[in-house]
Amino acid sequence: MHDPQAAHVVTRMKRIKPDTTMSDTTQTARSGAARHIPLLVILAVAAVGFFTLGDYLTFETLRDNREALLAWRDANYWAMAAAFIALYIVIVAFSLPGAAVASMTGGFLFGLFAGTVFNVFAATIGASAIFLAARWGLGGSLSARLESSEGTVKKLKDGLRENEISVLFLLRLVPVVPFFVANLVPALVGVKFRNFLITTALGIIPGGIVYTWIGVGLGGVFDRGETPDVSLLWEPFVIGPIIGLSVLAALPIVIKSLRGRKDT
Repeated sequence: MHDPQAAHVVTRMKRIKPDTTMSDTTQTARSGAARHIPLLVILAVAAVGFFTLGDYLTFETLRDNREALLAWRDANYWAMAAAFIALYIVIVAFSLPGAAVASMTGGFLFGLFAGTVFNVFAATIGASAIFLAARWGLGGSLSARLESSEGTVKKLKDGLRENEISVLFLLRLVPVVPFFVANLVPALVGVKFRNFLITTALGIIPGGIVYTWIGVGLGGVFDRGETPDVSLLWEPFVIGPIIGLSVLAALPIVIKSLRGRKDT
């Protein structure tokens, strides 16, 4: 039996029912914008740090406070190690000035072996933070566009996929590639995080050893009133092995390229 009053109530409820499609679209837009917040925060802190921290994270600061640092290290070794690693992670994650000084400080405070371990671990964690922030935000949309691209962009994308490990190692080993660029670009083009993590942890070891090694001798440099000589990085016995490792990393790319030409 048809009830006119009930039908009228149902009709009114349909009219006042909220537009869920518009609500879902708004929420999606908000969540999409929120994905960019971590990377924007990193870039903002990096910009502020560039203009405000350059005078603090220096060799002069280390020299003026070395006695207090060494005394605290001797009394609280693991607390000092944890504080150092945390500070280094922040410096790398936010691309603050002073990463080279921090690496040498690791050698100055903890020696070659422990200093290298702490430096590489902290730098890898900091680099991973930048990678994930970029991947979560801008990298997600850019990677999706690359996946649907054609022509030259598709060839470059496919070439990167085939030689991902080699390219990532090259970014770490070639001295002219800024560390921040080597962290950000892979996230934007959609490389696998596992490959990024492995190549970062292994690829920064040669440079990490060199910087830590220089840091081991900082005490004597400060005693003589001199400035650390970072030009050591470009000495043949230092840069030569790094170039050799870069050639080895590039070798698979060259071999695949030559094989591809023969097949065509």
